[in-house]
Amino acid sequence: MRYGRTRRKAYGGSYGPGRHEGRGARGRGVLAAAALAGCGALLAAGCGPATGGAGPAAGSSPPPTAGAPSPGASGSPPASAPPARGSVTVSGEIAKGLESPWGVAPLPDGDLLVASRDKGTISRVRVSTGEVTPIGRVPGVAPGGEGGLLGLALSPGFASDRMVYAYFTTESDNRIARMRYDEQRDPGQQLGAPDTVFRGIPKGLIHNGGRIAFGPDKMLYAGTGETGDTGLAQDKKSLGGKILRMTPDGEPVHGNPEADSVVYSYGHRNVQGLAWDKDKRLWAAEFGQNTWDELNLIEPGGNYGWPEAEGKAGRPGLRDPVAVWKTGEASPSGIAWAQGSVWMAGLKGERLWRIPLAGAVPVAEPEAFLTGKYGRLRTVMALGGDRLLLVTSETDGRGSPESGDDRILTLTVR
Repeated sequence: MRYGRTRRKAYGGSYGPGRHEGRGARGRGVLAAAALAGCGALLAAGCGPATGGAGPAAGSSPPPTAGAPSPGASGSPPASAPPARGSVTVSGEIAKGLESPWGVAPLPDGDLLVASRDKGTISRVRVSTGEVTPIGRVPGVAPGGEGGLLGLALSPGFASDRMVYAYFTTESDNRIARMRYDEQRDPGQQLGAPDTVFRGIPKGLIHNGGRIAFGPDKMLYAGTGETGDTGLAQDKKSLGGKILRMTPDGEPVHGNPEADSVVYSYGHRNVQGLAWDKDKRLWAAEFGQNTWDELNLIEPGGNYGWPEAEGKAGRPGLRDPVAVWKTGEASPSGIAWAQGSVWMAGLKGERLWRIPLAGAVPVAEPEAFLTGKYGRLRTVMALGGDRLLLVTSETDGRGSPESGDDRILTLTVR
């Protein structure tokens, strides 16, 4: 396994060959003051475990992924399609002064759990006050390069089991563990001992993946990276460069593309965003190398081409992305679906992308918002209706942090 070369200034602090989470152009404006009043009610109204609607029971077949609907005979998008042009308004600032925030999980009362990639800690953010309180450290986290404490997700049964899932890098691998969250214990001591549900995902200084989410089927999905060892992406026996689907206990799901395997799709370079639309289609964002970043519609067993193809290759047996971007405009991270569009956070691109969709078909070119205003953008999350949550990523070693970074913002979108 290759672990890349040393840090190179030419890539703005990226590691190893090719392009990774490079530093974007600075030119960020000063953040306008935003009132915290009302943010608690805003989040409480729209938050909850990101598990989607009720789905099949554990062990069932994968959720259907319907094919792309055809436009009308005139070539115009269906009446139900979102408008070609959208809008974004920053409606509030929930918290500031966060260090290397990565994964976020909304609690049932509207507060947030936020992972610090480099500190290996999980904190609770009270949206009514902006107060940030560490609830505990995840044992075994070994930060380095793009690795550390990454994605968070709440158990589908969080109301009763209080389990928080975390994807993180150790000295030997990337793995997923769950911990019981006990709010009755002292701050900093509220996480129980980790129960590792899945281990053995390849690790490296680069391309560790890290996004996890429970789908509408209540199964656990994880995006992984190929660690800079490009051959792992096409190797179905490797867990690198894949999207994985497993039970909450880390077991293969009956109905996965191959029996006794958690591999759901392959041929990925570094999956950073996972989200489902209203029709339960799975979308994923990932880094390209030097030419094209990608938004993909995920089909069970699909081969998404890396390293044989980057961007739209049109080759038999490989699935082309739905949308692509020049690498300097994106370096995609988290994604969310809201108001008929996929919203994609950009790291090097320092902008939020909107991809309006009629079903699985784009109805207009992707549209950029907030370009350069808040620096690198790491995580975006749907809060219900026209509301999104957005997390910046200026303190991860690749940005140019200013006073108050990093921040969690609320957005109103159309």
